[in-house]
Amino acid sequence: MSISARRGLRRPARFGTLAGAGVLAASLTLTACTGSQAPPAPSETSGAATAGSSTSPSAGTSPGPSGSASASAGNPAPAPDVAGGIPELVENLAPSVVTIFTEGGLGSGVVYSADGLILTNEHVVKGNTSVEVGFADGQRVQGTVRASDAVTDLALVQADRKALPKPTYQSTLPRVGEGAVVLGSPLGFENTATAGIISGLHRSIPGSASNSLSLVDLIQTDAPISPGNSGGAVINMRGEIIGISEAYIPPSAGAVSLGFAIPAATAVQVAEELLADGTAEHAYLGLTPGELTPQIADQLGIEANTGVVVLSVDEDGPAGRAGIRPGDVLESMEGVELKAPEKLLAELRNRNPGDTVSFKVKRGDQSLDLKADLIDRPTQ
Repeated sequence: MSISARRGLRRPARFGTLAGAGVLAASLTLTACTGSQAPPAPSETSGAATAGSSTSPSAGTSPGPSGSASASAGNPAPAPDVAGGIPELVENLAPSVVTIFTEGGLGSGVVYSADGLILTNEHVVKGNTSVEVGFADGQRVQGTVRASDAVTDLALVQADRKALPKPTYQSTLPRVGEGAVVLGSPLGFENTATAGIISGLHRSIPGSASNSLSLVDLIQTDAPISPGNSGGAVINMRGEIIGISEAYIPPSAGAVSLGFAIPAATAVQVAEELLADGTAEHAYLGLTPGELTPQIADQLGIEANTGVVVLSVDEDGPAGRAGIRPGDVLESMEGVELKAPEKLLAELRNRNPGDTVSFKVKRGDQSLDLKADLIDRPTQ
């Protein structure tokens, strides 16, 4: 699928609208990795910093709160009993979460293997080949960006340090309502833990399809995520990694604790592909999707109020060969209703190159059944 590339994260990215009972204009802020490398100064009027009050999001990430870790080097971090509470969870996982320092700012990462491999967001290391990696014990070492995947916003960094405590990555999705703890450095405050619950699954950010391919099929949490948490850990009450912090919707959009993370299972799958040959496979349809508004429907002369309008088509790609044209409205894929471009991206995320998928297509007063043979996304 052809989508315009993200233009970096030097400032908050803004996407479309959020639809509820009415239409709410909203801005989505990705947990940017750029910004100052120190926390914002306390307010001179109040004498204390107010959470989230920084006018320019400084980014940072790092391990969870400092403290002596009981995880033995080179072995999986132990999963403490729920009775141990959040303090024990944070203490045990802190050595497995790191700070990634780049020329543009800060970001987080999570230990992926004991030999120094770190998992993080692609936008944290974007444009860098070498970084610095900071650990909970205060040690900093050099790191090399080994591989990255912009489609899922994931990357691997090789840190110059061995015998690291590898945490357990959960292979299944968490349950809505279970507890969640986020470890990172929001607004540059390193070693910060925030807590909440899992608020939802399979979330896609409305309006994001024209800016990013990564903001689909995410975990939603009310554990606060802010600029600087990028690439950090979201853990459950058993001390397992359930997600990699990805994005949030800020209070300025009317949101209250709306944070999003890449599911751990997705992160592991992509990491293993990156380890194998430096790339990750993604099903490619070869079109640019757009939101079907009443105005666009009127221009197309159709009476559809749901679906994904095709803005452009790669004639040599799967969509072009299947007979899909610009101006068509994709109503469903494999029987799944396509209410927004992000739903199409999420459905494609669950497909593999080589799969054949069927579409219900609206073209003027015609209803068509078309099939496309997906291919591996071309390297750009």
